[in-house]
Order: sequence, then C-alpha cells, then structure tokens
Amino acid sequence: MKKEKITVFYDGACPTCVRDRAWYETWLGRHPELVVWYDITGEDEALKAMGIDPDKALRELHVQDRQGVVHREMDAYILLLNQIWWMRPVAFLMGLPGIRQGLSAIYRRMVDQRLSREGRG
Repeated sequence: MKKEKITVFYDGACPTCVRDRAWYETWLGRHPELVVWYDITGEDEALKAMGIDPDKALRELHVQDRQGVVHREMDAYILLLNQIWWMRPVAFLMGLPGIRQGLSAIYRRMVDQRLSREGRG
C-alpha cells in the first residue's frame, strides 16, 4: 500500500487528542510529512468553508485524503492507521462488519462523555 499525505482534523483543546497525536507522530517515525495536523479549535468558519460541520468535527475524527475527500469516524481511523505498516492489520479489523459498528458506538459514547466532562458537550 502506497502511503500518501493526509490531513487529520483534531481537537487541540482536548488533552487526550493532543496525547494521541504525539503517539501517532512517534509511530510515523521517519515519515512525519505523511500527516498534516489541523487543529479545529476556533476554526468553525474555516471548517464550514471546507464543507465540514464543526460540531461533527468535534465529535468524530475527520481525515482528508490526497484527493480532498474527507473521511469521518471509523473510515477516518482506518485511513489514518493505514499510514503505518504495523497498524494495517488493526485498520483491517476495524473495518469488519460488527467490529466497525461496535467500535463506532464505543467511540461516540467516549467522546460524548469527554465533552460533557469538559463542559463542551
């Protein structure tokens, strides 16, 4: 699988999201140029101009591929994990029917709880 540069839209006001970004950057190793990180904090108008709903961007991971297509939630995670050779099996498993829906439900619940704790939900 050929690696291509992607843009990850992440919540820079979220300590967990920032920590996850740092881990991912470490996993990229010698290829940090494969990912452009876009902090969505305070960028509602810019997101709207790109066709991204700011509330959904806060609640679901969004990743834009090289062709400009924006992938959301589990599709975004699969695209992101496919950038790292040793995470590709995880990305494959995430895409399987049943697993995808289960992970999606867990993810949504965790994000809603985090935003509620932070007073942003």
